[in-house]
Amino acid sequence: MTALSETWFAEGYIDFELKKYTLLAYLQEINRYFSENKLYPQLGDVVFHYNNLRAFRENKQFLQQHFPKRLTAVNLEKLQLLYEQMIADDELMEELENIIQYALQKIDNTIRDGAEIYEFVEEQLNIAPVGIIPLDINEGYMLLNDGRASDTLVYQYRLTIFERHDERFRGIHTQYISTYTRGLSQSYQSIKTDLIRHRAELPNPAVYTIETDLVFPVAETLQPIAKRSLVKYITTAS
Repeated sequence: MTALSETWFAEGYIDFELKKYTLLAYLQEINRYFSENKLYPQLGDVVFHYNNLRAFRENKQFLQQHFPKRLTAVNLEKLQLLYEQMIADDELMEELENIIQYALQKIDNTIRDGAEIYEFVEEQLNIAPVGIIPLDINEGYMLLNDGRASDTLVYQYRLTIFERHDERFRGIHTQYISTYTRGLSQSYQSIKTDLIRHRAELPNPAVYTIETDLVFPVAETLQPIAKRSLVKYITTAS
């Protein structure tokens, strides 16, 4: 995928037409992935660039607070220096503002397209517990099944809680375990029983099925959205 650097809008020769075509080439490739119902990592990438542009325009000092995992100290310092240099040049700042305003609008449209796909996929997912759910639901298994075949993808999940800006969030980490072929002799309950028998580290796991009759790219769309939907389901149920 054609990538944009964190400081693409302020690098090199700052010219509206040049930056416009750089952005449009990037978004064209993003939209090609979206047309194939492939959302990740593309959707996360465009959201990052949108937030990065807004943070730079509103206050450069917010950059480190908002994006500690993506922006390195070198990139952060580079942005701060660019900001300080440009703020003294009215014509340059006006050109940069035009670039940022245009980019925000175009990227926002692309995010909306991705969000529509995300919401559609999410609406097609049916989540249900398998058997009795234990008191501890922070770790267990996610059984993922779509309309392409009778194969069930099994992931071990672990919920995490992290704090940010005085708020608490639930995240989820998943690890692929195995693929089972469902049939008359291989139900969701029998898969659960087999997992308990062969994986002693979780003797009484929470197990949830996530099903859809439609077919979506697993790694790029179905699995990431299933993870987030499971977090929402568990949070609502608990």
